[in-house]
Order: sequence, then C-alpha cells, then structure tokens
Amino acid sequence: MAFYLIRRILYAIPIALAVGFVCFMLVQIAPGDPINAIVPPDAPADVVAQVKKDYGLDKPLPIQFGLWLSKVVVGDLGRSLATGRPVWADLATAIGNTLTLAFAASVIGFTLGCILGGLAGTFRGSAIDRSAVSFAVAGVSVPHYWLGMVMVVIFSVQLNWLPAMGAGPGGSADWAWDWEHMKHLVLPAVTLSVIPMGIVTRTVRGIVAEIMNQEFVTALRGKGLTRMGVFLHVVKNAAPNSLAVMGLQLGYLMGGSILVETVFSWPGTGLLLNSAIFQRDLPVLQGTILVLAMFFVTLNLIVDLIQTALDPRIKRA
Repeated sequence: MAFYLIRRILYAIPIALAVGFVCFMLVQIAPGDPINAIVPPDAPADVVAQVKKDYGLDKPLPIQFGLWLSKVVVGDLGRSLATGRPVWADLATAIGNTLTLAFAASVIGFTLGCILGGLAGTFRGSAIDRSAVSFAVAGVSVPHYWLGMVMVVIFSVQLNWLPAMGAGPGGSADWAWDWEHMKHLVLPAVTLSVIPMGIVTRTVRGIVAEIMNQEFVTALRGKGLTRMGVFLHVVKNAAPNSLAVMGLQLGYLMGGSILVETVFSWPGTGLLLNSAIFQRDLPVLQGTILVLAMFFVTLNLIVDLIQTALDPRIKRA
C-alpha cells in the first residue's frame, strides 16, 4: 500500500503541473482586457502601461506563467484585480461554503441513489425497478438552473417556506450550523443533488443486477443464508465500483455548482467564478480553477486508495 501511495502521488505531480498550465492559458486566451477591471476606459496610455507593469501583465506569457507558478507553489495566488484583496481571503470563505453545499448535496444524492439503485437491481423488471430507473433518467436530464428556478418559484415565492438567496439571514455569506442557516441550504442542496442521484442510481442498479446473477449468490442462497445475509455480501462486492463513481460525482459537485450557486446567490466558488468572469479578474479565475482542479485530483487519489483497500483484486493487479 505504501508503494502504491508513493507511486500515485508521483503520478499526480505532472497532472498538477498540466492542470496549472491549462488553467493559466485558458484564462489568458479568453477575450477581454483584465486592465479594464482596474482603470477606466478613458485612462491615459501611460497609466495603463504602469498598471500592466505593476501586475506583471506587460511580460511575455511564458514569463508570466513562470512567475505565477513560482508564487502558487508557496501558496500565493496573488491579489484580485477588482478588489485588491488577496485571492486566498475570498477563496477560503467560498471554498468552505461550496464544501458545505457539496457535502449536503452528496448526502442527499448518494443516499437516495444507493437506495433506489439497490432496490432496482434487486427487483429487476418489477415496478420498483421501472420507477427507480425513470426517476434516475429524469434526474440526469433536468437542467440544474431550471430546476433551481422552479423550486424558488414554488417553495420561496408561492409557499414562502424556504429562503431563496444567500447562505444565511439577510443574505449573509457566513455559515453556521443552526436552523436559520440550514433553511438557506435546503433548496440549493436538493437542486444540486438531483444529477448525482440519477447517476448513482443507474450505476448501483447495474452493479447490483450483475452481482445478483453471479453464481456465488446462488450458492449463498443454496446454503440457506438469509436475505439480509445475501444482501450484505452483494453490498460488499458492489462497494468498490460504487465508491469510485461517488468520488467522481463529489468532484463534479465541487466544480459544477456555478449555475446552482448563481441561481441561489450561494457565496461559494461558483458564484466567485461567475463574478470573476464578468469582471475579467485573472488572479481570482486562475486561483479558483486551480484549487478546484487540485481538489478533484486529490479526491481521485483518495478514492483510489479506499477502493484498493476495499477490493483485494486491485492489490493483486
């Protein structure tokens, strides 16, 4: 296990460098001038040139990338062009809020997905199977932003049960584990959980159905093992592959929540990215995309290690 861990970490280093390069270049080739976020359009040319020099934007792109990477290695993501604040100051709060939202959405989506997928795989061809599969297909097909707006109209505007915006009372960006803040979490978490719920349902259903057709399940039943005992063996065999899918979906929840956070004005990385895109704030864009990408790489490493620990066949391979 130690050798496998070291090898995977070494593999992650070139991936991290490639991710950093892609993040830097994608933002650089986007249309627009980031200086417009700092100086007015009618600013004199010498002022614009001085601002570019101060922020290092007057240098060739390879030099800019080298300077940016040297700062990133020591944890310096630069300063926002729009606010002048350190990127980490805004990013730390946004990451915490996005993690809270992603955790709540993953609990809802993974729990429902495992239950529906397990029932559908166990009772193949039944009404339960057809209902679960239809629910999963609908969850995967419905756009996040549309579902979020519909839920706002129903539960916030018409029924007035739940708040529609912010992470706390008065649109606060500070999170606390109390009922007043939990009410703001319900709608975005449910909205964000629909797609991973559908994917997990279909995945678990396929895995369980395949395992139920294997000979060892018939042998277990022939030995007189109870239905619960057979179910526990099926769960044990389905866990590694299901865990890999859930790990990927958790990464997607972190990086793919920009539309949901924008609809609900949830102060996370998605809303921060949305604001940075419109303001052409390069340091915030680069820093946020890099942190989310590295989170995805790290999550894949953790999932692989857990999957290896659960499935001895991977160790032998």
